[in-house]
Amino acid sequence: METTAEKKIILEVDHLKQYFKVKTDSLFKPKTFVKAVDDVSFQLFEGETLSIVGESGCGKSTTGRAILRLDEPTDGQIFFAGKNILELSKKEMRKLRGDLQVIFQDPFASLNPRQTVKQILDEAMAIQEVVAKPQRMDRMLELLRYVGLPPESLDRYPHEFSGGQRQRIGIARALAVNPKLIICDEAVSALDVSIQAQILNLLKELQKQFQLTFLFISHDLSVVRHISDRVMVMYLGKVVEIAEKKTLFDSPLHPYTQALLSSIPTLDPTLKRERIILKGDVPSPMNPPSGCRFHTRCPFAMEKCKTEEPALKELDRNHFVSCHIAENLPQ
Repeated sequence: METTAEKKIILEVDHLKQYFKVKTDSLFKPKTFVKAVDDVSFQLFEGETLSIVGESGCGKSTTGRAILRLDEPTDGQIFFAGKNILELSKKEMRKLRGDLQVIFQDPFASLNPRQTVKQILDEAMAIQEVVAKPQRMDRMLELLRYVGLPPESLDRYPHEFSGGQRQRIGIARALAVNPKLIICDEAVSALDVSIQAQILNLLKELQKQFQLTFLFISHDLSVVRHISDRVMVMYLGKVVEIAEKKTLFDSPLHPYTQALLSSIPTLDPTLKRERIILKGDVPSPMNPPSGCRFHTRCPFAMEKCKTEEPALKELDRNHFVSCHIAENLPQ
């Protein structure tokens, strides 16, 4: 089995910050910011699926948007294939977008309702200049075959398809420009469970066929367990744990990860699982707690957690955790 050290890094995020200024009704009030993503660092390896999980508002989707530069990051560096994309001009970034694609949560909102499937796919190939015009029809038919849609779909509009079919069109559009990395932002959360399974299996087949790399953003841990190679857990704009899928699901070290995993429903009525109920609400990202951001809800918090922010450390092989409690556990 290939080790992490032997894998090629395709994406490296270094101390990424994404702050949003909050509007005030007075000129004399100090500036206030929502710290949606606050000092996030991680690596993504070629050909793998890294999933980002966490509660709503933890910064998952904002991280994805910052990597794509749909929102300009406040600080940090993002290296894709060795290039710092935050230093690229708009023209250079536009060219790079062929390698960096996204599949959004709502397939209906992300597709132009005034364009047919043919126009949607043709526009993507024309902008990136990946296929000459005479060959585009053959390429479009090929893309439909890859995603499991009939050829006659080309002349239909998005509203004429079901939600699962529209998501297949979104996947075909992403594939049309021959990407290296696809960010899936809650790509199946708006679909029925049976359709979710079909789309997830399709993504896995396409990944194998085209050597794709996925950054998969989701709140559904069952979905994450099915598709991931590694999992990154975020809480209130911070990374709290990163590990290979089996390690994280079998031996989570951070108390927040343990609470998340305890909430996964089981179909086996004989299986007894202790549910960890977190007290209190998620603090405001405008005024996050000092020290460890999770200490206000952590059942194991100690004085050090309230004052000293834990660093993300490798406590076991390829298992990174940001927690004072976990650091003191016997390895």
